[in-house]
Amino acid sequence: MKYAIIEAAGKQFWIELGRFYDLNRLAVKPGDKILFKRVLLVKDGDYIEIGQPCVENISVKATVVRHLKGKKIIVFKRKPKKNTSSKNGHKQPLTRVMIDEINMLR
Repeated sequence: MKYAIIEAAGKQFWIELGRFYDLNRLAVKPGDKILFKRVLLVKDGDYIEIGQPCVENISVKATVVRHLKGKKIIVFKRKPKKNTSSKNGHKQPLTRVMIDEINMLR
């Protein structure tokens, strides 16, 4: 099984080929190709390489599928004895990407 751990949009993701992942909103158009160069770990069968902090000569190619909004989060604040409260909702903007290729130059 071939997989990698990458750093994208301020988070780390365990990725596999042909799967979809939701990242924080990226400033790219749907259908564009993205190249992730910050690969922290890569595994291909028995071969495993861990970067310190990143692995050299390895990149991940992905395609932007679409932009979407995440699940709604309700934020409710209340101050006791003051008779005040506030309720806000938030939907995180996300970008869905599909992993096309993990390039390895050994």
